[in-house]
Amino acid sequence: MDDATQQRLITVLAAGIAYGISHFVADRLIDIPEQRGIKDDVLEALLKGATTATSTILASVIVRRLFAGR
Repeated sequence: MDDATQQRLITVLAAGIAYGISHFVADRLIDIPEQRGIKDDVLEALLKGATTATSTILASVIVRRLFAGR
């Protein structure tokens, strides 16, 4: 599999993983206040960054392991 195809697959898989992680975090770990403040915005930005990094790393590992022998 060429690099461009691997990158596309990683992007699609990372989006799916990020969707799953963000719903898990939003539903179970975050209480959304009635009125948001700067603290809530900072927390959201940190969580989005962590979710994006985690999902991209996981997707990359999965794709590379699936297609390592090919």
